[in-house]
Amino acid sequence: MLTKDQIAQRIAKEVKDGQYINLGIGIPTLVANYIPDDLDVILQSENGLLGIGPFPTEDQVDPDLINAGKQTITMTKGSALFSSAESFAMIRGGHVQLTILGAMEVSENGDIANWKIPGKMVKGMGGAMDLVASAERIIVAMQHCSKNGQSKLLKSCTLPITGIRCVDMIVSDMAVLEVLPEGGFKLLERAPGISVEEIKSKTEGKLIIEGEIPEMNFAN
Repeated sequence: MLTKDQIAQRIAKEVKDGQYINLGIGIPTLVANYIPDDLDVILQSENGLLGIGPFPTEDQVDPDLINAGKQTITMTKGSALFSSAESFAMIRGGHVQLTILGAMEVSENGDIANWKIPGKMVKGMGGAMDLVASAERIIVAMQHCSKNGQSKLLKSCTLPITGIRCVDMIVSDMAVLEVLPEGGFKLLERAPGISVEEIKSKTEGKLIIEGEIPEMNFAN
């Protein structure tokens, strides 16, 4: 199984030069540490940041600089701070090309559930609904299965939906999968040491396998 950092490292390979990118809470925030130096990208956070750098070293920590997940961050040259209202105007206006976020469930049609578990208290849905409705491309970073071994890649979501038919790609701790427009998870890559059969057994939704499936390559 991939570690959280390995999931982030693999997702960083999907980043394109010149993109404006929103990184969700959890694993997605780690992606900032693996974006190649030769790419010029702008990282955005819902709480009003544009131009986020990697996580700070101990001597760089500034308690006033935090992302939407309340983690301390660094800022790149030319970065900007502004209100969350302006931040969401950027998101809703379609100015974010790529959103990377976590999920509790994804359906074979690209529906995503990531904001609420019934019966558990939540402070709010955050910005996820705006992000999945507005970004040009959505990549999900997630665990393939729950703690009790149940698949999180489903025929249809059982938890409250965040967005419908919006997910383009999933990078789990077992595989890289494309969500096809007509429905289904197309297996693109597998984690080192993980077999295609194991991925099949852990995927409830429709899994499409074409030819030999290579192991993930983490080199840029």
